[in-house]
Amino acid sequence: MSTPSTQSGHRAPPRPALRRLARELIFIVIAKIVLLTLIWWVAIAPHPRPDTRPAAIEHLLAPAAPSSAASQGHP
Repeated sequence: MSTPSTQSGHRAPPRPALRRLARELIFIVIAKIVLLTLIWWVAIAPHPRPDTRPAAIEHLLAPAAPSSAASQGHP
């Protein structure tokens, strides 16, 4: 008993399974890279970058100036 697809003669030759699997995996990897890039551009890129210049770091780490109450002798 034969199947209808073999009787018609219009059936394309079977594609190698590994070639199809490789194409699917490459497509999935590319789709994930595109999706992660899109998420990065939407969620992370708009935020301002911190100021990492040495002068800015020095300003942040410098001791606080004495307050006016401490300079007047009040605890």
